[in-house]
Amino acid sequence: MTTIDRDTAVLTDEMLGRFDGRAPVYDRENRFFQEDFDELQASGYLGIALPRDLGGGDLTLSEVSELQRKLAYHAPATALGVNMHFYWVGMAADLHRMGLDGGDWILRKAAEGEVFAAGHGEAGNDVPVLLSSASAERVDGGWEITAHKIFGSLSPVWTYLGVHAMDSSDPAGPRIVHGFLRRSAPRYRIEDTWDVLGMRATASQDTLLDRAFIPDDEVVMVCPAGFTGAGPFHVALFAWALLGFAGVYLGLARRAYDEVLAQLPRRTSMALSRSMAYHPEVQHIVAEMRIALEAATSHLDQVCDDWSRGVDHGMQWPAKIMACKHNVVSLAWSVVDNALDVSGGSGIFKRTRLEQIVRDARLGRIHPGNPMLTHEVVGKLSLGINPDEQPRWG
Repeated sequence: MTTIDRDTAVLTDEMLGRFDGRAPVYDRENRFFQEDFDELQASGYLGIALPRDLGGGDLTLSEVSELQRKLAYHAPATALGVNMHFYWVGMAADLHRMGLDGGDWILRKAAEGEVFAAGHGEAGNDVPVLLSSASAERVDGGWEITAHKIFGSLSPVWTYLGVHAMDSSDPAGPRIVHGFLRRSAPRYRIEDTWDVLGMRATASQDTLLDRAFIPDDEVVMVCPAGFTGAGPFHVALFAWALLGFAGVYLGLARRAYDEVLAQLPRRTSMALSRSMAYHPEVQHIVAEMRIALEAATSHLDQVCDDWSRGVDHGMQWPAKIMACKHNVVSLAWSVVDNALDVSGGSGIFKRTRLEQIVRDARLGRIHPGNPMLTHEVVGKLSLGINPDEQPRWG
């Protein structure tokens, strides 16, 4: 991984200490990380993926991942929330580097201080971005979008919500419209639904659009539905989103590991003459945790570095990205689950940080792509099967 020196001021140890202190409070109160967000915005952290000529840090996916893991170690929900902004800006920056269309509008708006969030979640749609249960109707000067979007992280602060919706005007050739809803736009509302198991501070509320208008100049892509329409826009979006998720959960797994290592020398048992650190099964479980962390870190580093260096994996990129995200979050969950085992009964009390980490960590496998979709897509691509082929199975 590249060591970042030039941008340490955007995420200082003092900031991380404050975030660490607030994280349990946000979780307990089910409150958005507003103070964290204000500090990150003021420090320039939201601009680290912007090109240098637009006033940003010009950081690659590898470099952003390194910082995001550091942030997630102290404040997982904060890191997860801002990842939604990064996956739009990072994708746009990479398209710009490739000399491709689809991202320059996003970069200009981000440079002006706009905050981007993701409106891709839809109940009943397990192939987000490529398919949609939302509808897009062509009107004069733009598109009207009707949708019920879920998991809308950054709901209190976004100024543009990136949404996708299906244009079914030609049943033989449905298209996906990718555009951005302004905060000031009419005909949408945010519903306060986010009272959940973990990552509570992300405020990932529902957003309901009722023929909300998105003008043509805020539509960045119209393409065929399904994998047929996937191109650099989609692959870059998946890279920044999914590998970003993986980095967040790897960061919190590292925190669980360190929490346990700090506790074990202080834990005792009547059956031992020394601390629980000398119990053979404890040593075994700690070794399993360390092995999982080493494997997850190496996998994520390699895929992020390959993407940042422009390694040509061709049509294998979607499988590589999805496989990496799945593997890293699964290993991260195993680390956290083992941490709870060796912590004993104390780990389930809300007065400990581990209790919150366990709840936060469990959400990693829910983020796209979930285990079922990941195994389907990776399996089909490995076998040379078109994921759009019908029937889907059998």
